[in-house]
Amino acid sequence: MNHPYFLPLRQRTLIWQFARREVLARYRGSLLGLGWSFLTPLLMLAVYTFVFRVVFKARWGTGSSDNFEFALQVYSGLIVFGLFAEVVNNAPRLVLNQPNLVKKVVFPLEILTWVTVLAGLFHLVLNLAVLLAAAGLARGGLPLTVVALPLVLAPFVPLLLGLAWFLAALGVYLRDIGQITTLVVNLLLFLSPIFYPLSMLPARWHPWLQANPLTPVIEELRRVTLEGQWPHWSQLALNLVVGLAVAWLGARWFAATRNGFADVI
Repeated sequence: MNHPYFLPLRQRTLIWQFARREVLARYRGSLLGLGWSFLTPLLMLAVYTFVFRVVFKARWGTGSSDNFEFALQVYSGLIVFGLFAEVVNNAPRLVLNQPNLVKKVVFPLEILTWVTVLAGLFHLVLNLAVLLAAAGLARGGLPLTVVALPLVLAPFVPLLLGLAWFLAALGVYLRDIGQITTLVVNLLLFLSPIFYPLSMLPARWHPWLQANPLTPVIEELRRVTLEGQWPHWSQLALNLVVGLAVAWLGARWFAATRNGFADVI
């Protein structure tokens, strides 16, 4: 796995500058600035908790009916979904939004996916800090298993890169892909174990949800942060293999199609 897209060490300074600009540009001129990174998911969490707990009387599995516990479980799923949604929804227009860079033959267009993934990871870290602080305060501390959190999330990065490379290239030639990805992301919000644990579903549905790339990440994140259990190492290994395969395929697709970007744009 020695494709230059995976380890763009020569462009690390450029990637950092673009990622920093991406994060700062999003909040430039706003009163709350980075506070929106915390406020938006917290407001959505409050709405979801009200709808599912107060209106529908939902419980988390067969366990506690405590609203705060339900909120922690849902928030942990929303964190993963938020990163996925940000990358996938932005990917189809990554190249289209930079026509001036496409005309520059020497500019490494492949770093645009690194930029959007790093910007998403920045918001993920902020939201994880909120989750861990809330869980630690509510439970009087955090389990030792939280040290495995980076290992749970690491395989998700190449998966996101691969999807971003594929969608960024496809979006140049098929302009409807943005609408398609938005629809798919909205469906995955409810077809992922965010508002319910996988164990609540009948066994016959498990293979279908396990095919969802968000499912193993969400389940393992809850396992190490909220359940105090070590991750399933075999699952993490499988996630890494799948993520690297998707990244390799996405990079090959991007490299094969990039020569035609300037003609289409």
